[in-house]
Amino acid sequence: MENPQSKYRSPLTDRYASDEMSFVFSDQNKFQTWRKLWTILAEAEQELGLQITDEQILEMRNNLTNIDFKRAAEEEKARRHDVMAHVHTFGAAAPKAAPIIHLGATSCFVGDNTDLLVMREGLKILSRKLAQCCDSLAQFAHQYKSTPQLGYTHFQPAQLTTVGKRACLWLQDMLIDLKQLQLTEQGMRFRGVKGTTGTQASFLELFSGDHDKVEELDRLVTEKSGFTSKFTITGQTYTRKIDSIIINAVAGIGSTVNKFCTDLRLLASLKELEEPFGAKQIGSSAMPYKRNPMRSERCCSLARHLVSLVASPLHTHANQWFERTLDDSANRRIVLAEAFLTADILLNTAQNIMEGIVVYPKVIEKHILEELPFMATENLLMGMVKAGADRQECHEKLRILSIEAGKQVKELGNNNDMLDRIRDDVYFAPIHELLLDIVKPSNFIGRAPQQVEKFIKEEVLPEIESYRLSFNKEAPKLNV
Repeated sequence: MENPQSKYRSPLTDRYASDEMSFVFSDQNKFQTWRKLWTILAEAEQELGLQITDEQILEMRNNLTNIDFKRAAEEEKARRHDVMAHVHTFGAAAPKAAPIIHLGATSCFVGDNTDLLVMREGLKILSRKLAQCCDSLAQFAHQYKSTPQLGYTHFQPAQLTTVGKRACLWLQDMLIDLKQLQLTEQGMRFRGVKGTTGTQASFLELFSGDHDKVEELDRLVTEKSGFTSKFTITGQTYTRKIDSIIINAVAGIGSTVNKFCTDLRLLASLKELEEPFGAKQIGSSAMPYKRNPMRSERCCSLARHLVSLVASPLHTHANQWFERTLDDSANRRIVLAEAFLTADILLNTAQNIMEGIVVYPKVIEKHILEELPFMATENLLMGMVKAGADRQECHEKLRILSIEAGKQVKELGNNNDMLDRIRDDVYFAPIHELLLDIVKPSNFIGRAPQQVEKFIKEEVLPEIESYRLSFNKEAPKLNV
């Protein structure tokens, strides 16, 4: 028996992806969907008067999932044609139906329509998982809506924000992605029955020139397949521009999760926030104390792969000649599945992280106190002016004290002693008793708590409510 470890296996399915998404893009699902489409086509053709018996259709229905993959592989090796290999394999399982399987159709009838069905199911899964990520992050943001935290621009300390407000930056991106997935799914159309070059000539021949029956066949097959709309115009394939639209929407998850996980990695380095860390987890084989953010790092790594896939469908579309060339096929087998599998992994891992983010308020407070005395100088200045001081004189004194305190921090590695210097300076006696109130961190977070509440109530919750009943009860379990 061949050792499965002796061949390359994709880490996307072997190591990371959920069983749910792995099945959607599996051979079993692909080829049983082909059989469902062939059966739907036969049913519709029978309804419109072609000589197809109930017995033939029943035989097809009874053999949708029992696929002889070994036989199919042997057929494809001999015929060099995957669709015809499965036509003959299906025919062997349903011999009475064999003469009418694939009647009037071209390979893209099963190939393209299955891809559309599979990608639509993939979008539904991603939307549900993204909505649950939004829900988890919204709960986190609400919990910490009023917890002050240093803001950063250029990764330099800036005005204060809150832990919850920063989480809403990540949440907003996820909400945008969710809406994009929804719009993309809603805009999807079925290829339907179009024939070899999209003219429906073969079906017109089958129905003896009856255009109405050909149109009705297209409508019936589309409806039976679960779509409400179909393309009027195709070549042999539906336009490959559709693939680029879908993959672009999916890849948006990549940039969003990358930004979230990058921020979390930086915050972990600052020891303010960190991803969950298992009781037996090892951060480094050499350094026992390490708590590396490996889940976030994995997300950033896989997100780069997902984002890089955006260009491929564009190239494929651009290089389709006339009604169709087959140089799309091998590329699409890889790119479409990998995009959805990678996005699935990112959302599973992000959800796992979000369910267990650890916050260290004391470290956050320490960092605020290191910077706040400098940020508070304008408030101190206003307090002194209200007490009757000369604005320009006070500004100069604060400037000098700031420089001296800055030297303590940068040159000597000491704590920021700006407030102590103000307390020791009799010039600032009018505000000594007010000093702690003036530099209270909550006075520097603006409307952050109110913004968090408004955003969650008015934008997030209405968008994710329809998904709530389908949420998983527990955070996704990661294999590694």
